[in-house]
Formats: sequence, structure tokens, C-alpha cells
Amino acid sequence: MSAEVKAVLEEYQSSIVMRREKLAKHVHHREEPLPQDFAEQAVELENSETMIALEDELEEQEREVERALAQQRLQALPATALCIECANAAAQEKN
Repeated sequence: MSAEVKAVLEEYQSSIVMRREKLAKHVHHREEPLPQDFAEQAVELENSETMIALEDELEEQEREVERALAQQRLQALPATALCIECANAAAQEKN
């Protein structure tokens, strides 16, 4: 893996971590109580569920970048789950 690709992956990873931390603060460190109105509570809870889903997605993206960095692979598609050989093998299994 070239130093340039590694630097790009590390920068991307840092941005994921920052976004995930901001989401975590919003979702898990809520200081004000839920509103008294039931409809407003429902909206707040729905927003929290959306934020948690986004947080989970960012965690998965972070794991994919970590795998790319650890395996030193895939300059073209660093966040993909499979290397070229594994992707070809998986495609052959489907056929």
C-alpha cells in the first residue's frame, strides 16, 4: 500500500471517528428530559433511533477502514469488504 493511500485512509478514518463521537454525545449524553407532550416524545425517540443507526453505520465504516489498513490492500476501493481474489472466488461460488 502506498504511503499516499495509507494517508487518505487514515484521514478518512479520523473523520469517521469525529462524526461518530459527535453522534454519541448527542444520543448518549442527553442532559435534558424528554418533552411532556407525547407527540414530541415520539419525535425525539425517533430522532434518537435514527442517530443510533447512523452511529452503527459509522462504526461499520470504521471497521472496514481498519481492515483495509491492516491488510494493506485495495488502493482503488479501500472500504470494500473483499480483496480482488476473494471477490472473484465469491462471484464464482454464486455462479
